[in-house]
Amino acid sequence: MLARGQDNLLLRFGLGGEYARRGEYDKAITHLEAAVAFDPKHAAAWKLLGKALATCGRLDEARQAYQNGIHAARADGHVQAAREMEVFLKRLDKADP
Repeated sequence: MLARGQDNLLLRFGLGGEYARRGEYDKAITHLEAAVAFDPKHAAAWKLLGKALATCGRLDEARQAYQNGIHAARADGHVQAAREMEVFLKRLDKADP
């Protein structure tokens, strides 16, 4: 679909999720960054991006992704998603203060 020029949020989020599931986090990050560029309010993309970045040891970027995701989730009333990312953020801070 990308080769045909059909780039969009759902495609990038789906590709990012699949690459993350396979453990190919560098590829996942590329697609998830594109997903949040399409829609900065997409909390699930921020959450998955934060996880991928943290797994790659890019902790400062992961923190920022989680913070962006928390803000996006709260703005859209997704309380549970915001809480999950708050937990992930706290775990990052404990592991690497």
